[in-house]
Amino acid sequence: MGMTTAPLTPHGLHHVTAVTADARGNLRYYTQTLGLRLVKKTVNQDDVTAYHLFYADRDGTPGSDLTFFQWDVPREQPGNHSVSRTSLRVPEGTLSWWQDHLTASGTPVTSVTRHGRAHLDFSDPEGQRLSLVEGGPTGTSWEGSPVPADKQILGLGPSELTLPNLFPTTRVLERAYHLTPAGTYPDPEQPSRTIHVYAMQGGGPHAELHLRIDPTLPPARPGAGGVHHIALRVQDDQYHDWNAHLAGLGLRTSGEVDRHWFHSIYYREPQGILIELATDGPGFAVDEHPDHLGETLVLAPFLEPHRAQIEAGLTPLT
Repeated sequence: MGMTTAPLTPHGLHHVTAVTADARGNLRYYTQTLGLRLVKKTVNQDDVTAYHLFYADRDGTPGSDLTFFQWDVPREQPGNHSVSRTSLRVPEGTLSWWQDHLTASGTPVTSVTRHGRAHLDFSDPEGQRLSLVEGGPTGTSWEGSPVPADKQILGLGPSELTLPNLFPTTRVLERAYHLTPAGTYPDPEQPSRTIHVYAMQGGGPHAELHLRIDPTLPPARPGAGGVHHIALRVQDDQYHDWNAHLAGLGLRTSGEVDRHWFHSIYYREPQGILIELATDGPGFAVDEHPDHLGETLVLAPFLEPHRAQIEAGLTPLT
């Protein structure tokens, strides 16, 4: 009897990549106010004039990464065809602490309910729309964080997508990525509209996409304070199978892309959301000691011969 092939299903968010026009301010806010660790300081591999900063838990655990490309661009104009809010998960029972902490830091917060869970909505200094929600898998606390270990951000929560139509995107989520419908709830900002939840595997706050449908909105204009793409976690040993699966559906993907710290496949779904599949390995410790992640500029091996030129084009972060 042959072996049973495990189904191709993402098992949660891997990372979210957003845009900043102020790398120094971004570093200060995400490490000092939100208490995340800078686990990798590198450059955009497709535009080496731009920093690519990775914030995460102590070890850079997949599913805890919020990353930023640094581009000198105007602010995003929110709208359709965009990732409109990124959630971050915190330990059970800590939302009240975070409400006090963010308020004391000068960050206004709003309490809302999404999919039966309490959330704290807020924005970073560039207007990046964020939310805190309790629960989900635990991460590794960072001893250098100004946030107490038992309050620290655990990882990514649901990503919210704002779209003009439901079905072009859900058809791809179900057929290509094998996500499943997991309920609906009223939009906290417009209760007359419905948000549709799609889950990876068993779902939970670490493994959901929330689709906000509003055909009246204009298309978003990308910029600082917006999200560039979302990435879903796939098993390392299923990476090539995923590439074959998507190609077999006739989808025009990037093909296999080696990002050095993980391996990726990119696809832009019909309503413009760029979705990446990313493996857990090799991980951020492949080229830095775990105790010293993010302390120096690290380049993928194919960029290392150009280090002097790349460094000359970057503005120091401190």
